[in-house]
Amino acid sequence: MDERFITLEYKDDALYLLDQRVLPNEQVTFICKDYREVEFAIRDMVVRGAPAIGAVAAYGVLLAAKELAPIHAKLGRKEFRKELGSACDFLDASRPTAVNLHWALQRMLRRLDGADWKSMDEILDGLKREADAIRSEDIATNKAMSRIGNEIVPPKATILTHCNTGALATAGWGTALGVIKEAFYSGKDIFVYADETRPRLQGARLTAWELTQAGIPSKLIADSVAATLIRDRKIDLVILGGDRVAANGDVCNKIGTFMLSALCKLYGVPFYSVVPVSTIDFSITSGAEIPIEERDASEVTSPTGVPVAPEGMAVYNPAFDVTPHEHITGIITERGIIYPPFDMHIAHLRSEYEGR
Repeated sequence: MDERFITLEYKDDALYLLDQRVLPNEQVTFICKDYREVEFAIRDMVVRGAPAIGAVAAYGVLLAAKELAPIHAKLGRKEFRKELGSACDFLDASRPTAVNLHWALQRMLRRLDGADWKSMDEILDGLKREADAIRSEDIATNKAMSRIGNEIVPPKATILTHCNTGALATAGWGTALGVIKEAFYSGKDIFVYADETRPRLQGARLTAWELTQAGIPSKLIADSVAATLIRDRKIDLVILGGDRVAANGDVCNKIGTFMLSALCKLYGVPFYSVVPVSTIDFSITSGAEIPIEERDASEVTSPTGVPVAPEGMAVYNPAFDVTPHEHITGIITERGIIYPPFDMHIAHLRSEYEGR
């Protein structure tokens, strides 16, 4: 990888996170020494992005297990498992929309339940190896998606992206921004427009920073500029990520994604979502079943800590929206690109994925 920063790292019995709340002005490390601090880091968006949240949550389970070790010694494995399950429920409630959080927690618990551990040291070692595997698999998955996604990027493409989907949103490299980096490093003469992505400005603060770090030709735009660029045929394709994908191909992603998809549908611009298979929620039939997180009003009224709206003004601040599958050209995964009919192809992918 070419990153000059590390999003997350577990060492010295603690989880070290690059604090995304203060980028790009500062590079500050946020240290989690217990699972409650991990929950705060996820909820307060010290770390964000579905794959990154999943990896961080996995290490949160490890930290919880370390804290609960005395229960295992005193009351036995059954009580330990019960308390660890409660810690996982606490972590799971930190952000309700991104499915990777729940997926990673369940995977860690399956690792615990799937072996006859003879000691607490064995349990902790097993959980550490599983969390490490989730992190390393995510990086490998991102690289695979990037190679696959590069196939759909024209040699001189002008690309629009929304929110942040790079190494900051993952364990490393990135999903949609990973595809963009792959295209650039493979020699394609691409240009990128990055939406600022209100209200938390992940595009302005994070994607612009990553594009600058990578040396990719780009411009930052206000969210409302995207419509004019798409109408005027100045965008060749839109590539962005996803926080949860339904079995019919509906994609839940950062608020503003649906609006972009409708514009692309109207003007015939290819629209791709880049997600690992772990982001597909096979248990839900459509995006209507996805819970949409609503965040604090202050993100809109005081986006930089300085009030920009009258005191007491009511605010509706959903963090995500759902793009219907009819608006989506393709969903890029590490197992290939899923094209319509999405429900049929996702069902086939599910049988392969769950039967591996």
